[in-house]
Amino acid sequence: MRRNILFLLACLLFSSCATYHISPESLVQQFEAVHPEQKHTILVAFPLIIPFTVTGNDLRTIQVLDKDNKEYKLPVTRHTSVKITQKSGKKKTFYFSTLLLKDSTVTGSNSTLIKAKIKPIVLSNISKIELQKH
Repeated sequence: MRRNILFLLACLLFSSCATYHISPESLVQQFEAVHPEQKHTILVAFPLIIPFTVTGNDLRTIQVLDKDNKEYKLPVTRHTSVKITQKSGKKKTFYFSTLLLKDSTVTGSNSTLIKAKIKPIVLSNISKIELQKH
């Protein structure tokens, strides 16, 4: 029993998510042709079927840089997260598929199921943008 727990802990420690980064300028450039779209999810919890809708972007891939500053084309999924660090040091993490740019601000949602919008972040206040592939 103890070996199983140690093995599980070792697997959790050594499995990690890949982290990529992108500049605010590159994000704006790649979002020039992006349009908002409704993303639909259906949760089946027998006997209930619950539909959810959240607004997000229509990107399928985004050009990012890895830890060695090599370009990488990251596929955008429901599980891709973005962490935005502001110049004040505040950090905000949410789902990249819900990220939208509007009037020099970044908006998004903490959930891919419900409309749990984040407080808008002004682009000029962003110091770092990181994306994680889960």
